[in-house]
Amino acid sequence: MPSFIDGPSLRSLLRPSTNGRRSKVSDSGGGGGGGGGGGGGIFKMFKLMPMLSSGCKMVALLGRHNRALLADHATTVTLFGHRRGRVSLAIHEDTRAPPVFLIELPMLTSALHKEISSGVVKLALESDTRSARRRLVEEYVWAVYCNGRKAGYSIRRKEASDDERHVLRLLRGVSMGAGVLPAAPEKDGGVPAGPDGELTYVRARVERVVGSKDSEAFYMINPSEGGVRGDSNGDGSAPELSIFLVRMK
Repeated sequence: MPSFIDGPSLRSLLRPSTNGRRSKVSDSGGGGGGGGGGGGGIFKMFKLMPMLSSGCKMVALLGRHNRALLADHATTVTLFGHRRGRVSLAIHEDTRAPPVFLIELPMLTSALHKEISSGVVKLALESDTRSARRRLVEEYVWAVYCNGRKAGYSIRRKEASDDERHVLRLLRGVSMGAGVLPAAPEKDGGVPAGPDGELTYVRARVERVVGSKDSEAFYMINPSEGGVRGDSNGDGSAPELSIFLVRMK
């Protein structure tokens, strides 16, 4: 069976709208924090990563709130992981609730950082399994591609690990941004503090586009201008982060 990377499923999600309408779009609103797009957005913050540790206390304080600081139920995407560990992907319809999709990707966080340095990251997840009773985000086994290159296979998590819960708790009040988080205490199952224990994250508000019951796409919203779907800064450039979920028929 050919991969959807070379097929019409992905191309249909990438094709720009000609009449201003999209199929089942979940509007996520504008964005708080994090800088502009087009090379000046969230990914640019990774160049300042050595200086971002000073923001850990602020993020930790935000995480203590009982309610998230988001004014609406924005769809958000979070990529996070220890510098020398694997990166995890979480998709939230509401950051006050557990993620609707959580998976540990078959790639190191350091490898993701290299892709981020290019300015554009496109993650494509392909599932060969099919169940009439499952939503697309409920499929378990996924082939993962990053910027067109196959990274391997992953299995969706039914429940977050202690370390993942620690990260998501700290970020409950964060709508958009990138930085370094304090590691979870060892007694709570976290990795010891230090070079291996540093947690980096990218969180972005996204526009969710449902092509069909077998295909969905998530396009990062420019925090300053709200650009989406292949026009992150109004000049025709691609959004910094795009994520595609496709189930093969």
